Amino acid sequence: MEELQSTEILEREIMEDARKKALRILKAADDTIKSKTAEWGKKTQENIDILNKKYNKQKETAAEKIMARLPIDKLRLKIEKIEDMLQSAEDDWYKKLNRSRILGLLTNELSERIKFYGDFANLKQKYAYYYGLNRNETEEILKTVDVTCVMEETASDSRYPSIKLETEKVRITASIQRIVDYYIHVKRIELIESMVGSDFMENA
Repeated sequence: MEELQSTEILEREIMEDARKKALRILKAADDTIKSKTAEWGKKTQENIDILNKKYNKQKETAAEKIMARLPIDKLRLKIEKIEDMLQSAEDDWYKKLNRSRILGLLTNELSERIKFYGDFANLKQKYAYYYGLNRNETEEILKTVDVTCVMEETASDSRYPSIKLETEKVRITASIQRIVDYYIHVKRIELIESMVGSDFMENA
C-alpha cells in the first residue's frame, strides 16, 4: 500500500514538474514573441519615419523646382502668346494685300538688291526661280527690273511668293517672307505694344 502511494506521489511530482517546465517554455516563447513583436514594431516605425522624411524631402524639392520654374514658364507663355499674335497679324496683313501690291513689293525688293550688287546686268547664264507666282507675273517683274533670263517654277518652304535670280557667281532673292521678317525684326517692340500695350510687356 505504501509502495502504491509512493508511486502516485512520484507521478504527481513528475506531472507537476512537467507542467512547470511547460509553463516556463510557454512563458519564454511568449516573451520571445513579445520581444520580436516590439522589435519589429520599432523597426517598422523607423522605416516609416525614414520613408516619411524621404517623401517630405522629395515634396519640398519638387515644390522648390516648381516655384523656380514659374517665372520661366510665365515668360515662355508670354513669348508664345506674343509670337502667336505676331503670326496672326502677319497673316491678316498678307490677306489684305491685293495682287498688284504683292507684285509691287517683290519688284521693288528685287530691284534694290540688283542695284546693290551693281554689275548684275553683265553676268551670263541668268536663271529665275519663282514660287507663288504664275509665269506672266514673273515675266512682268523681270521686265520691270530689266532682266532677261531662263524662268523655272520651283518649290519653297515659305508660305508667300518669292523670286530668285541665280548665275554662276551670285544669287539674288526677293520674297514677301523676307520683307515681313525684316519689318517685324526692326519694328518688333512697336508692333507688340500696338497690339497688346506696354503694360503687357512689363507685367504679363
